This record gives sequence, structure tokens and C-alpha cells, in this order.
Amino acid sequence: MYIKLIQPKMKKRPMDTDLKTHMSPPLGLYTIANMLRDRHIVTVENENIAPVELYDRPDAVGISVTVDTLPRAIKLARIFRRQGIPVIAGGIFVTTASGFIPENAFDSLCIGAAELTWNDIANDLEKGALKKIYRCPRPLKGEDIVSPAYDMIRQDKYLYCNIIHTSRGCPYRCDFCYNSSRERQYVNRPIEDVLSDIKAAGNRHVMFIDDNFTGNPVWTREFLEKIEPLRLKWNAAVSIDIAKRPELLRQMRRCGCQSLFIGFESIVGGSVKGVHKVQNERAKYEEAVKIIHGMGIMINASFVFGLDSDTPEVFEETVRWIIENRIETVTSHILTPYPGTKLYEEMSEQGRILTRDLALYNTAHVVFRPKNMTPKQLYKGYLEVYRRVYSLKGIIMRLPKERSQIMPYLLFNIFYRKFGGFTDRLCKAVGYNRMGKIAEKMSY
Repeated sequence: MYIKLIQPKMKKRPMDTDLKTHMSPPLGLYTIANMLRDRHIVTVENENIAPVELYDRPDAVGISVTVDTLPRAIKLARIFRRQGIPVIAGGIFVTTASGFIPENAFDSLCIGAAELTWNDIANDLEKGALKKIYRCPRPLKGEDIVSPAYDMIRQDKYLYCNIIHTSRGCPYRCDFCYNSSRERQYVNRPIEDVLSDIKAAGNRHVMFIDDNFTGNPVWTREFLEKIEPLRLKWNAAVSIDIAKRPELLRQMRRCGCQSLFIGFESIVGGSVKGVHKVQNERAKYEEAVKIIHGMGIMINASFVFGLDSDTPEVFEETVRWIIENRIETVTSHILTPYPGTKLYEEMSEQGRILTRDLALYNTAHVVFRPKNMTPKQLYKGYLEVYRRVYSLKGIIMRLPKERSQIMPYLLFNIFYRKFGGFTDRLCKAVGYNRMGKIAEKMSY
């Protein structure tokens, strides 16, 4: 069979350029491709980097769906189904919120891990006996996880192809996160499998894209021992409680850690507690930052605005905190009650949902009624944080004290955020991956 796998086009947020959509390939689809390519012809098409071929007559189409791409996924499915081609929808939104998908929008839904469902889907397609729903027959184990088909990736289309996952899910259950869904679980991969992926990626600069790289500290320590001889330079996402494990943090730095993405979410203590982010202790934020910076590791801090204890003053206070603590990079979001999460259930019951247009659920629109400010105040404050943090003044005031960090800091803040449009045009001229490699060499 000829099976086409599609990543639908997402809407860019106000501060994003095409650099965002060309950042990295959709590993989930390349994982399915690796599972099936020995028996079938498989292609992966990412609509964020090139138009989807709509009339090449595949035997089946698989579409990966997130909440904000659902409307586009339904439109694509309609085009293929009119040609008599069955369409299977999967991905995080289908797994965590299948009840929100319109009936008959797709021929079949894949709920759960692809590794435990897609072989059955392919077999049933061959027999002409496709079922409406496929669910994992058992919990996913680390050894079940299949490596992506790195050799199939169009490297010239992405800034970075050296992305690796060491786990699935997260051990925490914050109310606003997809991981609060009952369908989500946390599991680490076998270390040898991860080492094989690092080799396949073919780069000493690695981005670990787990929800929580240190979710199982015992596993992490063993993994770090294995990669220390490889002399990698790497980045990862962790929770703030990593600061409570200085020995592990020191080992991470010794093994090549350069920066950590951390969900601070809010500098308002009540806001953090209100969504059961139990691992975050607001009173210890400054201490945690000092510990991490003291190890020579940069911080990409994530903030969510619009939590119930937030007032209009939160934006000014957050910018001041970011500058005072020299936070190297910042990612901000408007609180978004994703369908399938506890937060969505609560806001629906309270009548606070303002729109059901899921295309707007990309953390850049106000889709609910905030408690202590107007929707307009929330949106304007969110944009103002980005404007001030990534102004030339804001960039200069946050300059790292560690000399080795200045170049990667400036590359991200100046060329990715401040002048991302110029950098994107440059990437289109010389190639995204080539520019990514130049940035890596300049950084390290």
C-alpha cells in the first residue's frame, strides 16, 4: 500500500516567523513511517513547510492532530475522503480528547501510542476492514517505543533535525496540561535505543524534546553516565525541582547540558497552586535560578498568563523579574483550556469558555473569561511581555554573565526573536539546516 502521513498547517502566533514552523520535523509521523516502510510505501508531508499533494491517490492517509490543527485536519480529510481514500486521525488531541472530534470527520481514530495501534491499522486497511477506533491494548512500555526514520527527513527544510526523545509523557499532572489526561502516561526508553538515535541523528549537538527529561532521576543518572564520553552539547526540558538535586544538575552540566526549558508558569504563588503545579514553589524561584545559573546552564523560562490569581499587574512584575534574574530566553503563553484537560472541564462548568473555535486554541488567543482582568487586558499584556523582553534594551539588560553563553544568547534573542523575519529570509536563501549548523558552530 501507499500510505501518506500528514502534519497539518498550524497558525503562527503574533511573535512567530517561519523559523518556528521550520524548527524541527514531526517525529511522531516519522516514527509511524519507520514502523511501516518495510511493508509499504510511506511518505511524510508537513504542510508547515510545503503544500500537501492532494491528488496523488494514496491507499490511505494518516493525519496527526493537535487541538489548533483539528479544523485544518478535518478539511484535508474531506478532500481525500471525497476521492474514496480512508483517513485515520491520531496524535495528542485524538488521544486526550477524542470526544471533541465531530462524528464522521475521519474514517478512523487512533487513540494512544502509534506503536501499539498502527500495525493493526495497516493490516486492517489491507483487508478492507478498517475499524472506527483503535486503542492501545495495554500500557506502553519503554521497549515498545520505535525510533523515528531519521534518514527519511528532508534535512534542508528544518533548522534542527538532531532532536531526540528519551521518554514519553510526564510524571506530573498540572491541570492545564495535556498530561493531565487519563490517557497520558510516563515511560522512559531503553538507554541503548536512545544512544542509537543519537548516532542516527549524526550530530554532537542534541535537543532532547521530552516533556520532562529528569522525570525519573535514577534513569537520568544512568543515561548521563553513558553519554558523558560522547562529549555532546545538549538542551532539554525539566521541572523547576531540578534545583533540589544539585548533584544531578552538576552531572548534567558535566555531560554537556547547555540550557534547560523550565515551566515557571507564574511569579504569582496563588496562580501556580491554583492549577496543581505541585513541583513549583514560588518562594524558591530566585534560589533555583541562582543554582542553575551557578552551574553555567542557561534558562528558557516558560510563563502562562491569565491564571486565576493573575491581575493586570502581573505583566509588569514578570518582565521585571525576568530582567532582574537575567533569564536568557522566555516563552510566554495565554492560558488555554485544552479540551480533555481538568482546566477545560472546570471552565466549561463555570461558563467561562468564550469560543469553541479550536483553531484559536494555540496559546496566543484569549478563549476564556479571565477572573481578574478583561480578555483585552490579557491579550495586550501578553504581547507587551514579548515586546519588552525582546527589545534591544531588554536583551542587553539580560546579557549572561558567563562569557561562553553570550554568543548562543545573542543568536537566539537577536536573530531568532528580535529579527526573526530577516533570519527566515536568509534561511530560505541558503537552507534552514545549513543555517542551523552555522548557529551551532557559532554557539559552541
